[in-house]
Amino acid sequence: MTARSMSKGANLPVDVPSVRVEISWSELGGGPDVDVSALLLTAAGKVRDDADFVFYNQPRHASGAVTHLGKRSAAGVTADTVEVDLRSLESAVARVELCASADGGTFGQVAGLTLRLLDAGSLAELARFEMRGETETAFIGGELYLRAGQWKFRAVGQGYASGLAGLATDFGISVDEEPAATAADSAASAVRTPLPPPPPSAPPASAAVSAPPAGARLTKGEEHLPVDMRKRLSLRKEQVAVSLRKSGASGVSARVVLVLDASGSMSFLYSGGVVADVVERMAAVAAELDDDGEMQAWTFASDPARLPDLRLGELPEWLRLHVRVGEISLFRWSKKPRKGLQPGQVDMRSVGIQNEEQKVIAQVRDYVRANPAAVPTLVLFFSDGGVYRDAAIEKELRAAAEEPIFWQFVGLGRSNYGVLERFDTLPGRRVDNVGFFAVDDIRTVPDQELYDRLLSEFPSWLMAAGQAGIL
Repeated sequence: MTARSMSKGANLPVDVPSVRVEISWSELGGGPDVDVSALLLTAAGKVRDDADFVFYNQPRHASGAVTHLGKRSAAGVTADTVEVDLRSLESAVARVELCASADGGTFGQVAGLTLRLLDAGSLAELARFEMRGETETAFIGGELYLRAGQWKFRAVGQGYASGLAGLATDFGISVDEEPAATAADSAASAVRTPLPPPPPSAPPASAAVSAPPAGARLTKGEEHLPVDMRKRLSLRKEQVAVSLRKSGASGVSARVVLVLDASGSMSFLYSGGVVADVVERMAAVAAELDDDGEMQAWTFASDPARLPDLRLGELPEWLRLHVRVGEISLFRWSKKPRKGLQPGQVDMRSVGIQNEEQKVIAQVRDYVRANPAAVPTLVLFFSDGGVYRDAAIEKELRAAAEEPIFWQFVGLGRSNYGVLERFDTLPGRRVDNVGFFAVDDIRTVPDQELYDRLLSEFPSWLMAAGQAGIL
């Protein structure tokens, strides 16, 4: 295929196995930011469920066929890109709509809006489609569609002045009107794909959610977050609520505690931003479960250290101060005081580099006993393994089975998790107070799947602990 300039409504055959669709715009003029997404549709022109919406917070379709590659900027132009492997699309998928939404304005304020179709293998440009908008806040740039066994691309250029809600309705997604919000929370709607009950329906991600979904409460401090972070939090809170509804635990409240492994083997997960991403995703659990949206936090290696409470409105600053990206030198020993520590920061030299999970478990237990609450405590415990104090850990967690605490361990990679992997089958406890699962790369786990796995055992523990008189 050779490159061609396309006009609205034109189409061309796609003769390469995979393509990239890049939507770009000029950074000049102070227009709104643009988010690109893809919808996988059946022959009936409808999504099957929320998993068929691919965007920045759900960047990879389960089939692996569609991936949101993210944004890049150069020479005053920003581009957001989606890649589609046509060979991997499921047989039920007949069209892929390539969409964009404007955050904080209209497409009439976006200069130089251009769609480029590229060969994903060679990155050669196959086609270019220049678009112009007016009052629209959502846009279909183009579509890939299957016709007589041949994949084709059509330049669409269709805008929606009704925004994401109008676009979503066209593809079979029902939209709940949002409650009144502050000016900082723009008028984007919360989007949900209807499924017949039971179970309750799950909301598909929306590339332009910036206010809480209908019926969701605004957590204290949430209004102070940056717009992009507030968008992610709003969606994730609703996904946490969906996970709880699936387990029959709607409306449950809990104190949420975060524990982060800081042993030497974790250093690259810190420097690579994985830990910071985990913390932001867990903030949504606290925002949904805890009335004040605050989360107590610990870090540990050879010894535990209490971190300052994570208050939702301070999330960006908390990440900067307490998830210190790239400071591998923190694991080096020195008798000299470390320069540059800010108030509340932990000198990681005092934490060390070994794995001593039992010490931080004991410290969290002490905190819960010293600070009784009317609600149970959910501990979200992240580690990359290397567990070797099996007897000491088992002793602590067996004793904790009589306390109003549920321990959810998450393994970040496949390593040695020792007794944690065997706790589900350990006898001699009135209730099963421990959950465990491990993932190869938590960055590839979609939010809804992660929250489902985090919270799947918590409701059954609540019931058992209540029946046993522990709660």
